[in-house]
Amino acid sequence: MTETALVGARIFAGETWYDGHALVLSHGRIEMLLRAQDVPDNMAVQTLDGGVLLPGFVDTQVNGGGGVLFNDAPTVDGIISIAEAHRKFGTTAMLPTLISDDLDVIAKAIGAVDDAIRAGVPGIVGIHIEGPFLNPRKHGIHDAGKFRALDADTIALLLSLKNGRTLVTLAPELAPEGAIAALVKGGAIVAAGHTLATYDDMRRAIGEGLSGVTHLFNAMTQMESRAPGVVGASMDSGLICGIIADGHHVHPASLRAAYRAKGRKELMLVTDAMPPVGSDITSFTVGETAVTAREGMLRSDDGTLAGSDLDMTSALRNCVALMQVDLGSASQMASATPADFIGIGNAYGRISEGYRADLVHLDDALNIQNVWIAGDLA
Repeated sequence: MTETALVGARIFAGETWYDGHALVLSHGRIEMLLRAQDVPDNMAVQTLDGGVLLPGFVDTQVNGGGGVLFNDAPTVDGIISIAEAHRKFGTTAMLPTLISDDLDVIAKAIGAVDDAIRAGVPGIVGIHIEGPFLNPRKHGIHDAGKFRALDADTIALLLSLKNGRTLVTLAPELAPEGAIAALVKGGAIVAAGHTLATYDDMRRAIGEGLSGVTHLFNAMTQMESRAPGVVGASMDSGLICGIIADGHHVHPASLRAAYRAKGRKELMLVTDAMPPVGSDITSFTVGETAVTAREGMLRSDDGTLAGSDLDMTSALRNCVALMQVDLGSASQMASATPADFIGIGNAYGRISEGYRADLVHLDDALNIQNVWIAGDLA
């Protein structure tokens, strides 16, 4: 028989916990859930040593890993190195993320993602282009010298990916009228980030199809009594918001407030990961800016946070500890919600019949034990 039954762990199927059950995998897909005692005698069985079995993590913001920054290596080999580094931490689907750069680098990155998906590189489901259509007054670690305006040619470039999903982060207040609508009509997902948008700017952008917010609270207008800003617009809408739960980017109280306002279906965990994840390097450069890892943070010499040293397993643990949510809700924010956001929720992010067998096995302390991508043990 081609089926394999995983037994011995609690299973979270995306909405419901199952105890004493087996998960049957076949040809890279989930075939069924059944009681462990009902597994046929002639079926191959892999016994897990307790813990929990969750849907694989989906990370929509991965700048780098394994010592590689995507901007520096917009190639298939660069993508492979980044994906392998994050796979060890349970990320089974990801968007390699290009921060603000020149148009020729954007073109190379899009081409590399196309080639990686065609070649079947495990876990690559599209690209996230974060900038260069951002507000220079909220540039963060991005090189504001790379920033530019959206026009017809750049929109065509952003829509040139042939395989997978394209997520574009931009500053809505700087997008020409109709630009967001054109991106959405062309199949892109559009999020607000690195922005000084007002509440009214955000409402106009939502009207054109903007559906997400990149790293909620960071590099954006905050919520004030008479100026709700991007944060207020996020709370007052159905926008899907990425959030960096590393304990440094966002205060735990703000994490909890965001969860109370948005819930597990509108808040998703992202890493915003940089090259140190999955490697032993402690310093690197973003363009000409030196960045150093210190006390779990990545900062430039002037103190600017430069992405994160966060992996998705740690984000999940922090979500439980700092956001104070149950493990099932944290799992949804790490898997189903980001999968739905980028339009792959019909095959990724859940343990359900016919879905990809992308799985994470954690022990009771939420440490990685096993990872599967399309049924293959990674």
